[in-house]
Amino acid sequence: MPKIFVLAPDSFKESMSAEQACMAMQRGILRAMPDAQCIHVPMADGGEGTVDALIAALQGRRVECGVTGPLPAQKIQTYFGLIDEGKTAVIEMAKANGIHLLPIEQRNPLLTSTFGTGEMIAQALDLGVSKIILGLGGSVTNDGGAGMAQALGAQFYDAAGNAVQGCGGQLGRIQSIDLSGLDLRLKSAEILIASDVNNPLCGANGASAVFGPQKGADAEMVQILDQNLSHFADVVEKAASHSYRNIAGAGAAGGLGFGLMAFAGAEIQSGVELVIAQCRLAEKIAQADYVFTGEGKIDFQTKFGKTPFAVAQAAAQLHKPVIAFAGLVGEGIEELYALGFTRIIGINPPGCVLQDALNNAEMHLENAAAAFIDDLAGHD
Repeated sequence: MPKIFVLAPDSFKESMSAEQACMAMQRGILRAMPDAQCIHVPMADGGEGTVDALIAALQGRRVECGVTGPLPAQKIQTYFGLIDEGKTAVIEMAKANGIHLLPIEQRNPLLTSTFGTGEMIAQALDLGVSKIILGLGGSVTNDGGAGMAQALGAQFYDAAGNAVQGCGGQLGRIQSIDLSGLDLRLKSAEILIASDVNNPLCGANGASAVFGPQKGADAEMVQILDQNLSHFADVVEKAASHSYRNIAGAGAAGGLGFGLMAFAGAEIQSGVELVIAQCRLAEKIAQADYVFTGEGKIDFQTKFGKTPFAVAQAAAQLHKPVIAFAGLVGEGIEELYALGFTRIIGINPPGCVLQDALNNAEMHLENAAAAFIDDLAGHD
């Protein structure tokens, strides 16, 4: 009987996508075991690569669209995914309002907005979807989802009744909210947030303090942003008669998690668990002899909800061996063996320098997979 391998890696940052990692693993396996069967289930956790992973795993398709970038005058061409015979849209907020869309000198969370993400949601609803999965990783915004809500018809006003723009620096001016124009289709669509972040909206562990600095905020700006988000949450919660600010994940993507819950009735879930469920990974693992997973780095932090850990957990429940490959194997991996991992393998040859590791990651992963299969054959 040919051996069956389920290939469920995350992307290897800066070197290969999850699907490229699947292909490299397959080449290595088939080199050493030509009659093996490989089932590709590229993984993601709600951040970069989520749309592509779900399109690849579920034979979906890309929908090209034009939206507003992180800054109001910025227009960008991007895409989202359609899966489930067109009934479900998969959107990465970073494809509209991500940190990679602005050079360092232009990053300013007082000015950036999630308006483009709202436009993507509207365009998905235009296609008649009944469900939207929204990945929240990699944002350059800190607007509590105000821009997204504005793109979908919400209006914000100051004390004098003047319209206020939904961006991080203006939230403190908002005194009233008009939701009468909010897109009614949000009520009938199921909206799921895929996030690997558990931060609340405000405070020492909130969106501004933890993620603001990487988006261009200095210490003074972090304080202003946090106060603005807190004020915005007060006004929103008065209008919605419900508090969302302390829900785990409300602070994801500069508070977009909060905005999606408050304005779109979204439900927040672990990004990788949501992807695992959508891809029906457990069903595929059930028929496998081995499960391969991996990502750029595996260490003691992997057990805190990282993709390979979630894959290993799913496989352990079905008593399947899990082989994890990593560009860098860090400290504290011993405890991972008690948590579902069978083997953890560094893919880079001895003495490999960083640039070589990044440039030749696919070849190194292929060789590591082939070496594991050879080793396996030697023990059979």
